[in-house]
Amino acid sequence: MSVQAYKRVRTVSEAPRSAEYRLLGQVTGALIAAEEAGLSGPALMDALHWNREIWATFGAACADGANGLPPPVRAGIVSLSLWVDRHSSAVVAGREGVRDLIDINRMVMDGLAAG
Repeated sequence: MSVQAYKRVRTVSEAPRSAEYRLLGQVTGALIAAEEAGLSGPALMDALHWNREIWATFGAACADGANGLPPPVRAGIVSLSLWVDRHSSAVVAGREGVRDLIDINRMVMDGLAAG
């Protein structure tokens, strides 16, 4: 079986919670690697953009009225997605560090793992 075929099968059979956990783990690893390499500001753009995309997707999914999560949870995720966007801009501008983004991702991953 080719790698592409495996990826297609995994995409079809992977539960949404598992996919969310995996994606957050991957992007958090990229943020940690960038932090450990001493990158800051614009040098973090690739990892920050990836993280923003994931959070924008979470926010959009939770803004959809058809989403099955309880309204307070959905509202919290939408708020977090907006915060991630603002904080990422502050990181690029050099006003903030990447650690808070890593911590938020880890907390959400803990919640996904517990559920």
